[in-house]
Amino acid sequence: MVAGMPVSLDFEDYDLGSMTWEDAESALADAAFVVLPCGSIEQHSTHLPVSVDTLRAENLSRELVEAAGDRDLPMVRLPTLPYGYSEHHMGFAGTVTLGADTYQRVIEDVGASLAEHDVSRLVLLNCHGGNRSPLDLAADRIQRDHGVETYFVHWTDFARDRLEDHFGPGWQDDDAGWGHAGDHETSVIELFHPELVREAEKTPQTRKASYEARKFAYFDDITEEGGLGDPTNSDPEFVEQVVGETTEKILDALEADYDE
Repeated sequence: MVAGMPVSLDFEDYDLGSMTWEDAESALADAAFVVLPCGSIEQHSTHLPVSVDTLRAENLSRELVEAAGDRDLPMVRLPTLPYGYSEHHMGFAGTVTLGADTYQRVIEDVGASLAEHDVSRLVLLNCHGGNRSPLDLAADRIQRDHGVETYFVHWTDFARDRLEDHFGPGWQDDDAGWGHAGDHETSVIELFHPELVREAEKTPQTRKASYEARKFAYFDDITEEGGLGDPTNSDPEFVEQVVGETTEKILDALEADYDE
């Protein structure tokens, strides 16, 4: 595993941020996919930093692009987009959100820019649930308006079965769940950035409310500390296995669609 900070300056050859325009011209022409890692800056309870989703996007996209090289599936990785749509976390300090429309437009503009450089396939590698709706709409516009095939990969969807087998139901399905700042996300940060986890603050999260049909307005409607689940159940060794398996599963899906 290779650790990296958000919008890493520890560049690899596949990182657009390390390239001159001449390098980029060649790399983009040769790339099977261009990958945009999508994160957020939002509270993750009292034991994890606000950069959790961005750290996940940074590291998991690195895993994906490096593994793609073993399949002769060249990729160019764009700098990780650290800000996302996180309005529902604004009740906790440190959260920085873009508006949903703004975020959608940012993604569309990235796609439009890539279209100008004749990029044919864009992967939106997402690591924040709040980004899903605007990313989905942006993907439609990028494909329809700019002709760039767009692949929306919400990373956790590809790992969900394994995570549920180990940690139990996700937070949408259970009052505890392993979702936001819980068992799963704590494990990922312990794997890649253990120095950022405040071990003394790792406690079972207090669920304030559960709704059958109503949507919560803000996350502090449903949780006391800011998280869900029980981060004391974290298991970074297990999650390391899941990262490897999920990376290959995502590549299988991309490769299958690429060959269509």
